[in-house]
Amino acid sequence: MKVMVTGGDGYIGSHCVLALLDSGYDVLTFDNHSTGHIQTSENISGISTEGRFLGTFSGDLLNVDDINRALKENDMDAVIHFAAFSQVAESMKRPDIYYRNNVCGTMNLLDAMKDHGVDKIVFSSTAATYGEPEYTPIDEDHPQRPINPYGRTKLTVEGMMDDYDLAYGIRSVRLRYFNVAGADSGCRVGEWHDPETHLIPNILKSTFGDGKEFELFGDDYDTRDGTCIRDYVNVEDLADAHILALEYLVNGGGTDFFNLGTNEGSSVKEVFAECEKVTGKKIPLKIKGRRPGDPAVLVADNRKAKEILHWNPRRTLSDSIRTAYMWEKKMRGN
Repeated sequence: MKVMVTGGDGYIGSHCVLALLDSGYDVLTFDNHSTGHIQTSENISGISTEGRFLGTFSGDLLNVDDINRALKENDMDAVIHFAAFSQVAESMKRPDIYYRNNVCGTMNLLDAMKDHGVDKIVFSSTAATYGEPEYTPIDEDHPQRPINPYGRTKLTVEGMMDDYDLAYGIRSVRLRYFNVAGADSGCRVGEWHDPETHLIPNILKSTFGDGKEFELFGDDYDTRDGTCIRDYVNVEDLADAHILALEYLVNGGGTDFFNLGTNEGSSVKEVFAECEKVTGKKIPLKIKGRRPGDPAVLVADNRKAKEILHWNPRRTLSDSIRTAYMWEKKMRGN
């Protein structure tokens, strides 16, 4: 079976590409490399896997001709869609590029799928569609009231996918991620952002003695230790969920949506302490005031994904930190 992975040279996309290849799928990545790295595909092309890596199609979802050529020339059976801008702060400053890229780009993709008879898509959505939590753990029935343009673009796409299913029979699974962490356990791919905004890699970067100090924003929240609590799901577990979602669609499953998290939360201080434990290093820390818009607790209720997709996250927070640290050392040549 041939699968096109948009944004396949990015962080989560590249891990999904490897998981698909390891599971025997033939995979084409589609990426404009605005945030993903072409070196990722070059690295993957040299890895021995069960499936065939069909290479990277350098194209843009805002160019319909690119999508049509990729689908036609490679005779794709399904799509897994990661390509999107995803920085909340940037979306507040530049909503125009977020709506254009995330919404218009996805509409172009769905139109091309319709024209080429590709009727299955797994979509990288986000817990940001829920907005400020009214209760935790957050289940799929929680109201969706996003509080930033990034979350609103993802919610718009979810609604679009419902409409394309009803009108054209394109079935979709939308996977709403909580906080993603870790790297490939074989150190084949990992997280590679510039600038880096995620908690764990930023803590780990502070262990290398280059003067970087980790900044903790807010220690006066109404939580067990005063710092924000988040649900950290391992990126390899996340990749497994995409394969299960694809198999669900292949086996005739209908359009649906699922939370991906661990059903447990870790505070920033707990993550910090675990990073020190894994690395064996004392990490420089500076406590600053709260950032606006940071909820105290964000934890997923993942029962629906367990029951319907038969997905069970297996890796621990320590596993995620260990693999992220291995990748960071590899990137630095250590």
